[in-house]
Amino acid sequence: MQSATAEPRSFHFSSGDLPPSERGNAVRELYERGIVPLEPLPDCSLHAQITKWFLPGAGILAGALSGLRQVATRHIGGDSNDVFFGINLAGISTAAQRGREVTVRDGEAILLTHAAGDFAISRPTPAHLLGLRVPRTALAPLVTNLDDAVMRLIPSATAPLRLLTRYVAAVGASARLALPELHRLVVAHIHDLIALSLGATRDASAITQGRGVRAARLRAIKTDIAANLGDCDFKLAAVVARQRVTPRYIHKLFATEGTTFSEFVLGQRLARAYRLLTDPRFAKRAVSSIAFDVGFGDLSYFNRSFRRRYDATPSEVRNRAAG
Repeated sequence: MQSATAEPRSFHFSSGDLPPSERGNAVRELYERGIVPLEPLPDCSLHAQITKWFLPGAGILAGALSGLRQVATRHIGGDSNDVFFGINLAGISTAAQRGREVTVRDGEAILLTHAAGDFAISRPTPAHLLGLRVPRTALAPLVTNLDDAVMRLIPSATAPLRLLTRYVAAVGASARLALPELHRLVVAHIHDLIALSLGATRDASAITQGRGVRAARLRAIKTDIAANLGDCDFKLAAVVARQRVTPRYIHKLFATEGTTFSEFVLGQRLARAYRLLTDPRFAKRAVSSIAFDVGFGDLSYFNRSFRRRYDATPSEVRNRAAG
């Protein structure tokens, strides 16, 4: 596990960039880059496409593996104080530890730990995954008997697990993992959501519900808004239905950031319009077209709001950028 003072880093690997004859050795060498050792499975098509982030207090692995087996022993594969929370996004993975085998299917998760002995995860066919590696010392105080959670299948319907999956996907797709000042906050939320997925203690649950769950919900709602900004009829009710929360809960989430749902949507639309107006690729697109593209149904309202936010008209901003 990366130390708290180490510089966060990341890397991407794809076996598709290599000739088939070189892929086996290449995936074995990923161990030297902080990946639990990978071994090709006989008579299986080998494929690996992964991105790994190393944060202070968490390692995040995302991607797809096929024809491979990860084998971790107390001597090879990492610190015995780390725990591994594997989420099988799609496909089938088979985890083995303590003389047991557990099949992990779409959306399900499982906890593995070096402290419980050697373990292995086999993926003979394509499986999309999200792997989280965190210090045992960070998770144990939050979970009711962490050792009992080892090799216990976490169902895909578990609400905190679904939140965790969406949260990590959202921060990975955004610039959040590239901003060192946010790393500790992201890691704390990951710890919280893993604990809730496993079964947090009563005291920890009160803390994590207010910290990790709230952050994950807000991130999911903001991602939803960003994906639907271009819809002129986009309304709070649509987000409520998709996120399965109440309007009051959404208003409370935005209030913690000193804003409202409507103000956030307006700000996102104006920011997107500003980016389009200052992008040379859209220099010939009409201002009205850009306004409608970002979800404004009323051009006069767009112009007033834009000038209030940027102290300049859309045309003035475009001309300055071209200037």
